[in-house]
Amino acid sequence: KIQAIIDTRDFAGERFLFFATRNGTVKKTAFDAYDSSRRDGLIAINLRDGDELVRVIETSGNDDIFMVSRRGMTIRFAEGDVRPMGRTAGGVRGMRLRTDDSVVSVDVARDDTAILLLTEAGFGKRTQLERFNAQARGGQGVRGIRLTGKKGEVVAAFMVGLDDEIVAVSNNGITIRMEVRSISSQGRD
Repeated sequence: KIQAIIDTRDFAGERFLFFATRNGTVKKTAFDAYDSSRRDGLIAINLRDGDELVRVIETSGNDDIFMVSRRGMTIRFAEGDVRPMGRTAGGVRGMRLRTDDSVVSVDVARDDTAILLLTEAGFGKRTQLERFNAQARGGQGVRGIRLTGKKGEVVAAFMVGLDDEIVAVSNNGITIRMEVRSISSQGRD
Protein backbone atom coordinates (compact mmCIF):
# COMPACT_ATOMS: atom_id res chain seq x y z
CA LYS A 1 0.00 0.00 0.00
CA ILE A 2 1.09 3.59 -0.51
CA GLN A 3 2.92 4.92 2.57
CA ALA A 4 4.06 8.39 1.48
CA ILE A 5 3.57 11.01 -1.18
CA ILE A 6 6.40 13.52 -1.55
CA ASP A 7 6.21 16.76 -3.55
CA THR A 8 8.88 16.54 -6.26
CA ARG A 9 8.60 19.83 -8.10
CA ASP A 10 12.35 20.14 -7.79
CA PHE A 11 14.79 17.54 -6.57
CA ALA A 12 16.97 19.69 -4.35
CA GLY A 13 20.33 17.95 -3.93
CA GLU A 14 20.84 19.44 -0.48
CA ARG A 15 17.60 17.87 0.81
CA PHE A 16 17.08 14.27 1.90
CA LEU A 17 14.35 11.67 2.08
CA PHE A 18 14.32 10.09 5.55
CA PHE A 19 12.74 6.63 5.81
CA ALA A 20 11.52 4.91 9.00
CA THR A 21 10.33 1.31 9.31
CA ARG A 22 8.06 -0.46 11.79
CA ASN A 23 11.02 -2.27 13.37
CA GLY A 24 12.97 0.95 14.06
CA THR A 25 15.28 1.08 11.04
CA VAL A 26 16.01 4.48 9.49
CA LYS A 27 17.66 5.54 6.27
CA LYS A 28 18.58 8.87 4.72
CA THR A 29 19.09 9.30 0.97
CA ALA A 30 19.80 12.43 -1.05
CA PHE A 31 16.60 13.69 -2.65
CA ASP A 32 18.13 13.86 -6.12
CA ALA A 33 18.85 10.10 -6.08
CA TYR A 34 15.21 9.72 -7.11
CA ASP A 35 15.42 12.20 -9.98
CA SER A 36 14.39 9.70 -12.63
CA SER A 37 11.11 8.22 -13.61
CA ARG A 38 10.65 4.54 -14.38
CA ARG A 39 7.36 2.88 -15.08
CA ASP A 40 8.17 -0.04 -12.73
CA GLY A 41 9.51 2.26 -9.98
CA LEU A 42 12.84 2.55 -8.17
CA ILE A 43 14.05 0.69 -5.12
CA ALA A 44 13.97 3.18 -2.25
CA ILE A 45 14.94 0.93 0.69
CA ASN A 46 15.70 -2.75 1.14
CA LEU A 47 13.46 -4.02 3.92
CA ARG A 48 14.34 -6.92 6.18
CA ASP A 49 11.88 -9.82 6.43
CA GLY A 50 8.85 -8.93 8.56
CA ASP A 51 9.53 -5.18 8.38
CA GLU A 52 7.54 -2.50 6.57
CA LEU A 53 7.85 1.18 5.81
CA VAL A 54 6.02 3.48 8.26
CA ARG A 55 6.78 6.96 7.00
CA VAL A 56 8.99 8.99 4.65
CA ILE A 57 9.74 12.63 5.39
CA GLU A 58 11.80 15.35 3.74
CA THR A 59 14.74 16.62 5.81
CA SER A 60 17.49 19.22 5.51
CA GLY A 61 20.41 17.13 6.75
CA ASN A 62 20.67 19.08 10.03
CA ASP A 63 17.29 18.40 11.63
CA ASP A 64 16.32 16.74 14.89
CA ILE A 65 14.29 13.60 14.30
CA PHE A 66 11.50 12.32 16.58
CA MET A 67 10.47 8.65 16.43
CA VAL A 68 7.45 7.39 18.40
CA SER A 69 6.42 3.80 19.11
CA ARG A 70 2.92 2.45 19.66
CA ARG A 71 3.81 1.88 23.34
CA GLY A 72 4.51 5.59 23.75
CA MET A 73 8.31 5.51 23.74
CA THR A 74 9.82 8.57 22.03
CA ILE A 75 13.37 9.22 20.91
CA ARG A 76 14.91 12.46 19.68
CA PHE A 77 18.22 12.30 17.82
CA ALA A 78 20.23 14.42 15.41
CA GLU A 79 19.69 13.59 11.76
CA GLY A 80 23.47 13.89 11.37
CA ASP A 81 23.75 10.57 13.28
CA VAL A 82 22.44 8.87 10.13
CA ARG A 83 24.87 9.03 7.21
CA PRO A 84 23.47 9.41 3.68
CA MET A 85 23.06 6.06 1.90
CA GLY A 86 22.35 4.86 -1.62
CA ARG A 87 18.87 3.94 -2.81
CA THR A 88 19.28 0.18 -2.32
CA ALA A 89 20.77 0.32 1.20
CA GLY A 90 18.83 -1.21 4.09
CA GLY A 91 19.42 1.50 6.70
CA VAL A 92 20.57 1.56 10.33
CA ARG A 93 18.89 1.26 13.71
CA GLY A 94 17.08 4.47 14.62
CA MET A 95 15.21 3.19 17.67
CA ARG A 96 15.62 0.05 19.75
CA LEU A 97 12.24 -1.49 20.47
CA ARG A 98 10.91 -4.05 22.91
CA THR A 99 9.64 -7.24 21.27
CA ASP A 100 5.97 -6.21 21.54
CA ASP A 101 6.48 -2.68 20.21
CA SER A 102 6.75 -1.00 16.79
CA VAL A 103 7.32 2.47 15.35
CA VAL A 104 4.17 4.40 14.39
CA SER A 105 5.61 7.78 13.43
CA VAL A 106 8.67 9.82 12.57
CA ASP A 107 8.77 13.59 12.17
CA VAL A 108 11.16 16.54 12.07
CA ALA A 109 11.34 18.94 15.01
CA ARG A 110 10.37 22.42 13.83
CA ASP A 111 10.61 25.76 15.59
CA ASP A 112 7.52 26.83 17.53
CA THR A 113 5.95 23.37 17.51
CA ALA A 114 5.07 20.69 20.01
CA ILE A 115 4.65 16.97 19.47
CA LEU A 116 1.07 15.73 19.44
CA LEU A 117 0.51 12.09 20.43
CA LEU A 118 -2.85 10.44 19.71
CA THR A 119 -4.08 7.05 20.96
CA GLU A 120 -6.53 4.47 19.62
CA ALA A 121 -9.30 5.60 21.95
CA GLY A 122 -9.00 9.24 20.90
CA PHE A 123 -6.84 10.55 23.74
CA GLY A 124 -4.28 13.14 22.76
CA LYS A 125 -1.74 15.42 24.34
CA ARG A 126 0.78 18.03 23.28
CA THR A 127 4.27 18.07 24.75
CA GLN A 128 6.85 20.80 24.24
CA LEU A 129 9.91 19.56 22.35
CA GLU A 130 12.38 20.81 24.95
CA ARG A 131 11.01 18.13 27.33
CA PHE A 132 12.81 15.55 25.14
CA ASN A 133 16.60 15.56 25.39
CA ALA A 134 18.53 14.59 22.29
CA GLN A 135 20.05 11.12 22.49
CA ALA A 136 22.24 9.03 20.26
CA ARG A 137 20.45 7.20 17.47
CA GLY A 138 19.57 3.59 18.31
CA GLY A 139 18.38 4.00 21.91
CA GLN A 140 15.01 3.11 23.42
CA GLY A 141 14.08 6.72 24.03
CA VAL A 142 11.92 7.94 26.88
CA ARG A 143 8.23 7.59 27.67
CA GLY A 144 6.32 10.19 25.66
CA ILE A 145 2.88 9.25 26.99
CA ARG A 146 1.74 7.00 29.82
CA LEU A 147 -0.73 4.49 28.43
CA THR A 148 -3.54 2.81 30.32
CA GLY A 149 -6.01 0.16 29.17
CA LYS A 150 -8.71 2.67 28.25
CA LYS A 151 -6.38 4.84 26.12
CA GLY A 152 -5.14 2.05 23.88
CA GLU A 153 -1.84 2.38 22.04
CA VAL A 154 -0.38 5.34 20.16
CA VAL A 155 -1.61 5.50 16.57
CA ALA A 156 -0.15 8.83 15.43
CA ALA A 157 2.40 11.45 16.45
CA PHE A 158 3.39 14.61 14.60
CA MET A 159 4.53 18.20 15.07
CA VAL A 160 1.86 20.86 15.53
CA GLY A 161 1.88 24.61 16.00
CA LEU A 162 -0.40 26.39 18.44
CA ASP A 163 -2.42 27.94 15.62
CA ASP A 164 -2.91 24.65 13.72
CA GLU A 165 -6.09 22.66 13.46
CA ILE A 166 -6.35 18.88 13.15
CA VAL A 167 -8.97 16.55 11.76
CA ALA A 168 -9.27 13.16 13.46
CA VAL A 169 -11.07 10.39 11.57
CA SER A 170 -12.21 7.14 13.21
CA ASN A 171 -12.21 3.78 11.43
CA ASN A 172 -16.00 3.98 11.01
CA GLY A 173 -15.84 7.39 9.35
CA ILE A 174 -16.61 9.80 12.22
CA THR A 175 -14.66 13.04 11.72
CA ILE A 176 -13.81 15.61 14.37
CA ARG A 177 -12.07 18.92 13.64
CA MET A 178 -10.43 20.79 16.49
CA GLU A 179 -7.93 23.51 17.25
CA VAL A 180 -4.59 22.30 18.54
CA ARG A 181 -4.69 24.84 21.38
CA SER A 182 -7.77 23.00 22.76
CA ILE A 183 -5.66 19.84 23.31
CA SER A 184 -3.96 19.98 26.70
CA SER A 185 -0.23 20.62 26.89
CA GLN A 186 1.32 18.17 29.35
CA GLY A 187 4.68 16.94 30.51
CA ARG A 188 6.49 14.09 28.85
CA ASP A 189 5.28 11.27 31.12
